[in-house]
Amino acid sequence: MLSLLMKAQTPVNYTISFENAVHHEAQITAVFPNTTNDSLHIRMSRSSPGRYALHEFAKNVYGVSAVNDEGDTLKIIRNNPYEWIIANPKGATTVHYTLFGNRGDGTYSQIDESHAHLNMPATFMYATQMLESPVKITFNVRKDLNWKVATQLKKENDNTYSAPNFQYFFDSPTEISDYKIRSFTVNSNGKDYTIEFVLHDTASDELLDQYFEKVKRIVLAEKDVFGELPDYDYGKYTFLACYVENASGDGMEHRNSTILTDSEGLENGGMKNNIGTVSHEYFHSWNVERLRPKSLEPFDFSRANMSGCLWFAEGFTSYYTNLILCRAGVITPEEYAKSINGTFNYVWNSPARNYFNPIEMSYQAPFVDAATSVDPVNRENTFISYYSYGSVLGLALDLSLRQNGLNLDDYMKKLWQEQGKKENPYTIDDLHFTLSLYAGKPFADNFFNKYIYKSEMPDYATLFESVGFDYSQDEEKIYTGFYTNSNNEITRNVKKGSPAYKAGLDAGDIILAIDAKKLNNDNTVEKVLADKKVGDVITVTYSRFGVEKETKLTLTSDPTYTISLNEKAKRRVEKHREAWLKQ
Repeated sequence: MLSLLMKAQTPVNYTISFENAVHHEAQITAVFPNTTNDSLHIRMSRSSPGRYALHEFAKNVYGVSAVNDEGDTLKIIRNNPYEWIIANPKGATTVHYTLFGNRGDGTYSQIDESHAHLNMPATFMYATQMLESPVKITFNVRKDLNWKVATQLKKENDNTYSAPNFQYFFDSPTEISDYKIRSFTVNSNGKDYTIEFVLHDTASDELLDQYFEKVKRIVLAEKDVFGELPDYDYGKYTFLACYVENASGDGMEHRNSTILTDSEGLENGGMKNNIGTVSHEYFHSWNVERLRPKSLEPFDFSRANMSGCLWFAEGFTSYYTNLILCRAGVITPEEYAKSINGTFNYVWNSPARNYFNPIEMSYQAPFVDAATSVDPVNRENTFISYYSYGSVLGLALDLSLRQNGLNLDDYMKKLWQEQGKKENPYTIDDLHFTLSLYAGKPFADNFFNKYIYKSEMPDYATLFESVGFDYSQDEEKIYTGFYTNSNNEITRNVKKGSPAYKAGLDAGDIILAIDAKKLNNDNTVEKVLADKKVGDVITVTYSRFGVEKETKLTLTSDPTYTISLNEKAKRRVEKHREAWLKQ
């Protein structure tokens, strides 16, 4: 549990300036207090809260120098790429360095003349011996650009802020710009909390007001799920929205704030396309930030962080993302039903379930969560996002509970009261046990044994019928299993077991002809196959590495599921659906 009491010890002090923002540089000074050790080990983080892959932030740091209290230059030893060792420091050690930052998202930092968008692990060095030390930081803002500071850090005075330790400091992203702000007050358990929305965007005040109304409805709908707000530190929660052309689409949860970034501003699509991220990230202020996996507590900045609970932490949050938008009136029930289709088909038509269950999919996070690799990977056949997998399992659990007069909201409330509110990190066994207490041991064992510890598919036909959703597959629609671009090149790995896989086709193959009909602008794959039926065998002529080849492919029925709202559902089912979507 995070303690916000500043310890009676000398803080680590930072100052950051942005005189060369035009070239994406910040000048940073860090003053580390006296240490009893014979050397001071300072380093840049290799990971960031909410991300699970390595990012090696040290690559954007240069011009490092260090002096002691007496102004003597200190020797710096480099034993690895992300650490600087200062031998025999005397008194406090002052370190100067330059940071380059030009990616505005939830992981990195971006510095230019429109803003300083700071993710703390990507920006600030830390001393390994001082992770429990309090922190103070002064932002030397660009007054000529009318910059202001927005952050969950505690304000001390002017532009100086503090944190009780580095777990909190590195979890406190900061937006410095000429932003606009809206706020409202929410009462929970007799205490008033300020919910503020900070927006860096060129949108008009009118558009911001319209958007903020949606934000408010989302906040209140999510409060209803858990029955109360978290006890936000310093009585405030801050949305840090950066919807500008030079930002990258992202969202990242933090203890009392969230980063929301996208290149679409409110005037050019952001009003509709960005609101889902608001719903998702705010739900995390309960689920992940306080209802937190034990495997992520405390967060380790020196390595990749792995957890088998992400199907719940991220996946169940993803389930609630659009459900909350529906309950808040941001989207219609018809739109909600339509939104399920893509995720549902991605999960249940993936051969990856033959390799990993949801827990094991969660273990893959360090390889996929904004991770990069130069070698090709076989994700189409071996990986299902824990966001998506957990989302459709959350849907199944909710509808299964509702068939028994229960619901997922009350299960989340029970987890919140038992684990989250007390900030007692949970294990998968805790999730299983609490479901047993809520819904009974046979129900909980069935769910976990079939769908969490294994990779079976729930009976969605029955579940969707119970809420008046149509659910079907078109058995007459043909399926080849390959997808091509405008040049008729197969653009991604074909799925194991698909017709294309069995026919020996692979990513990079160029389809030249089907049944001797050459493909061109007039003769597309779709046109050539228009009169084909399920079970037909076609001859595919293709080029691989410049060599023309031929193979036989047997067409199967399209495995795609279609999910939609049944407008003619019986009244009993309609009431059941309304209780779910308008709870």
